Amino acid sequence: MTALDLSSPVAVVGTGTMGQGIAQVALVAGHPVRLYDAAPGRAGQAAAAIGARLDRLVEKDRLTAAGRDAARARLRPAESLAELADCALVVEAVLERLDVKRELFTELEGIVADDCLLATNTSSLSVTAIGGALRNPGRFVGLHFFNPAPLLPLVEVVSGFATDVTSATRAYETARAWGKTPVACADTPGFIVNRIARPFYAEAFAVLESQAADPATIDAVLRECGGFRMGAFELTDLIGQDVNESVTHSVWQSFFQDVRFTPSLAQRRLVESGRLGRKSGHGWYDYGDGAERPEPHTAEKEQPPAYVVVEGDLGPASEVIALIREAGIAVREEDEDHGTRLVLPSGGQLVLADGQTSVEFRDVVYFDLALDYRRATRIALSASQDTAPQTLAEAIGLFQALGKDVSVIGDVPGMIVARTVARIVDLAHDAVAKGVATEEDIDTAMRLGVNYPLGPFEWSRRLGRSWAYDLLDDLHLRDPSGRYAPSLALYRHAYAGEKREGAS
Repeated sequence: MTALDLSSPVAVVGTGTMGQGIAQVALVAGHPVRLYDAAPGRAGQAAAAIGARLDRLVEKDRLTAAGRDAARARLRPAESLAELADCALVVEAVLERLDVKRELFTELEGIVADDCLLATNTSSLSVTAIGGALRNPGRFVGLHFFNPAPLLPLVEVVSGFATDVTSATRAYETARAWGKTPVACADTPGFIVNRIARPFYAEAFAVLESQAADPATIDAVLRECGGFRMGAFELTDLIGQDVNESVTHSVWQSFFQDVRFTPSLAQRRLVESGRLGRKSGHGWYDYGDGAERPEPHTAEKEQPPAYVVVEGDLGPASEVIALIREAGIAVREEDEDHGTRLVLPSGGQLVLADGQTSVEFRDVVYFDLALDYRRATRIALSASQDTAPQTLAEAIGLFQALGKDVSVIGDVPGMIVARTVARIVDLAHDAVAKGVATEEDIDTAMRLGVNYPLGPFEWSRRLGRSWAYDLLDDLHLRDPSGRYAPSLALYRHAYAGEKREGAS
């Protein structure tokens, strides 16, 4: 099944920001486009707005003047749904309410031809439920664009329970012909991106709620250590706290209140107070005139240790050993069977975040997972009230000698980046095991949809087969609510690795 022919008219119903963006994508690709909105005059206003954006594309040399004029000639507002009768594809981008969408598609089914592809851009509702009332739900599919649609490349092509393979394939190929990067996905709450991205927000909020760190520090660690484009607090302020919480709540409810997707009480209070983020002028941060952005906690300068003793293999943090040597600090290696750690001159230990807490051990400082220890500009450390001040000072001085800013946070298991990445990896493995999408499509979706520095499976391969499972298993022992219980899929992945290593 191939993409729609460019001569085939495409209709977009709903002319808000997303509807206009989808219409522009189809228009620039070469289709005749019809715009319809239930509000009188709205379709005409949307057409004018799209025309103005085409003008800006010409100014930026991204579209020729002739291409703009041809596109404008193909764009037509519609005053009634009846004017969409000859369209080969109708994409809906109306209010996120099941009853509204079902009523719209039921009406459309009586207008368009039997071979017309019907698509919803829903981000939170079930594609199966929307198409369930149709006489022919086989031609109904989800086409989830990301905002702004003309700029972001990802499109989740969602097959409902009754969607025909031919319809899903045609939608997939059409999105690709429009210059997008489509990924195939089963109809599951949150699809790919909104399902697997929940821990990025949830774990940041959990660290805040435990009073281990403030938003500015957590965001800085996620960016400067974890390699994420934005921190969770600044990103949800950009998205809108109400929007982000609504998606979280929808996924949680759709999974029958699965504890892994539990919404944040701190975010709930923020929404209740009307602090919705940038659009309201205040969210986690204040965006008012003259407001100063809070700085992350950064430790004062400390003296580096004269030497460190390396015991075992630091695994994902092995690059730290090379950096210590390059900084001129002596490294002594001991082949001790005591796990993986650095021993400081004071006798204290420096250990990569593993899901345990500092208070459980004598004189242990944990350091967080980094995307790339060489390029990271900040490292988080955690210690308990019982950690010797000299041990913490030596740990701070060590990472400062490596050119890193250091943020000291509370004694939370898994710290910030490590617990976030482990949970993302777990949800990704669980999604593949349940037939939601392929590993390749999940990695593509998370890189392109939310700008993750690595896809979950790329991370998993880099960190080792059992890393995420071991960390979550330790976290689960300390929080037996089920939130951190590793999935059966992740267990199988880790255990299969052990079996192969044992056999060799």
